[in-house]
Amino acid sequence: MLAASCMMYSCATKTGENPFLSEFQTPNGVPPFDQIKLEHYEPAFLKGIEEQNANIQAIIDNAEAPTFENVIVAFDNSSPIFDRVAGVFYNLTEAETNDQLSALEMKLAPIVSEHGDNISLNQALFRKIKAVYQQKDSLNLNREQERLLDKVYKDFVRSGANLDAEKQARLREINKQLSTLGITFGNNVLNENNEFKLYVEKEEDLAGLPEWFRQSAASEAKADGQESKWLFTLHNASRLPFLQYAANRPLREQIYKAYINRGNNKDKNDNQQVIADIVSLRLEKAKLLGFDCYSNFTLENKMAKDSKTVMEFLHNLWSYALPKAKAEAAELQKLMDKEGKGEKLEAWDWWYYTEKLRKEKYNLEEEDLKPYFKLENVREGAFTVANKLYGITLTKMEGVPVYHPDVEVFEVKDSDGSQLGIFYVDYFPRPGKRGGAWMSNYREQQGETRPLICNVCSFTKPVGDTPSLLTLDEVQTLFHEFGHALHGLLTKCQYKGTSGTNVVRDFVELPSQINEHWATEPEVLKMYAKHYQTGETIPDALIEKIQEQMTFNQGFMTTELLAAAILDMNLHNLTTTEGLDVMAYEKEAMDKLGLIPEIAPRYRTTYFNHIIGGYAAGYYSYLWANVLDNDAFEAFKEKGIFDQETAGLFRSNVLEKGDSEEPMTLYKNFRGAEPQLEAMLKNRGMK
Repeated sequence: MLAASCMMYSCATKTGENPFLSEFQTPNGVPPFDQIKLEHYEPAFLKGIEEQNANIQAIIDNAEAPTFENVIVAFDNSSPIFDRVAGVFYNLTEAETNDQLSALEMKLAPIVSEHGDNISLNQALFRKIKAVYQQKDSLNLNREQERLLDKVYKDFVRSGANLDAEKQARLREINKQLSTLGITFGNNVLNENNEFKLYVEKEEDLAGLPEWFRQSAASEAKADGQESKWLFTLHNASRLPFLQYAANRPLREQIYKAYINRGNNKDKNDNQQVIADIVSLRLEKAKLLGFDCYSNFTLENKMAKDSKTVMEFLHNLWSYALPKAKAEAAELQKLMDKEGKGEKLEAWDWWYYTEKLRKEKYNLEEEDLKPYFKLENVREGAFTVANKLYGITLTKMEGVPVYHPDVEVFEVKDSDGSQLGIFYVDYFPRPGKRGGAWMSNYREQQGETRPLICNVCSFTKPVGDTPSLLTLDEVQTLFHEFGHALHGLLTKCQYKGTSGTNVVRDFVELPSQINEHWATEPEVLKMYAKHYQTGETIPDALIEKIQEQMTFNQGFMTTELLAAAILDMNLHNLTTTEGLDVMAYEKEAMDKLGLIPEIAPRYRTTYFNHIIGGYAAGYYSYLWANVLDNDAFEAFKEKGIFDQETAGLFRSNVLEKGDSEEPMTLYKNFRGAEPQLEAMLKNRGMK
């Protein structure tokens, strides 16, 4: 079979045909990145739209009585070409974009938006869906089928299917504008990231920076055509170590301010009006659909259900987090006072003095840990944990087409040898990649079709003979994103619309965040944390220090996360946007909370990419799911972190189920009860 697949693959390479227009003629149906060209995307999108329109017309024209099969399943399967091209295109616009791809994304956005509206506002199609929905109690559907039917029907209603013609026309216009504004916003942030370059020419300005980081900065400068200098950027892998170690306070201030003012410099990349327009249009859309504000519209189908529930949850956590953050600030100020310079703690000092305090309190520095966190070993650790929990194996594949040389590919198999999917990893920052880390897919799981999943991150690159050595935070990020990947890889659903990570936002972070817990368990650290030069296993003394400092700086981390979540909610709780000045509004909102000036929200309004994507009125999800993941991990701690029965329950009730059941039902099926807040507060050092 493999030989036949390879033959088909080589034949396809010789033809000039558009690879998106049929199933990929490759082993495992992976995207043929070596054949895909810029000129293939637009015709494939247009052909995909044409194909889906024809399939929808066939549903409408079907003379038989509407059934779950001939309406709902047919609709779920209506867009093969569109799904193929969109899966590749939208991953690349995030991970490996360029000017041509960005321009094409902007050109296609209104076309794709209009196509979505043409479907969701198609009255003949909606009548068929409604007919099935109205007889759902007599159809003998299983739970997953009920969920899919419910989801499809409600999505149409929430997309304006019940509105009159005039309101539908306005809704189309809003959606079209939002589609391009979102791209403009993201491109502006990417440009800001790429355009800031802090060149250091004097070696004395590098005081405090570790040798590996100096080498990395020299290598970056050289690659940018500036020999004998050091280059620092706004990418996490550059900015955070600089803030952590640089003794030069004015330079720390410069890089910090550049970061927190992205999109807010009154230049060509300014996002103030862009985000104001987005918030205004979202509010108008919510009101068209019968809601008082956008947050209540978007939360209606989430676990939280409404804005009031979310705000109460966030303000409750705030009452624990802010006092802890203030106590941490006071400790840092004492440390500064000891230096006798008469300086007051500022936001750009936080990382630097936190690192000094860590050393003083725990005799631990990030530099002590990094040699044990070689990227490949950490990844192997995450794979080993998955093997011990779920019996799965990941084997590196060679010769699979990739979109960039940094990308590696793994075949994922279950304990019985059956294939679960293909897994791509892309770990290093570059100009065409937006910052941060995420999981996505090139193909959804559906019935017998297994998924193609990717993790994209921005970790420190290898330099010379030194491999990529991760910080503890990056280690947890790798485990986090791999947790999302497991959710995508282990899913066992019949329908695309319910499979994998197609779950509500405030549940989707449970599989990722619970996976982080294993990263720092002593038993797991001994499995993967080996010194990159000597191969020595991380000593018990260091493991103890990691455990001791798990709640260290958690006031800061929880407060900056909460501030961003509350800012997101405030923007989307607005019931009028007349005269909205987003930065003035942000300041007012943060002042009202009592946020201390030494801490900024983790994301400020003008570079808050999450709320432009799927996390609008949803950034709280990380904290909501943090309650779930801490409570869930208690189940493992009670019986042993590799207890097979507990792992089996988590796999069968959460990882395999996708959106085939109510999230709280799935959680209770695993845990036996609703989650409690105590474990989260304890693990963040707030109780």
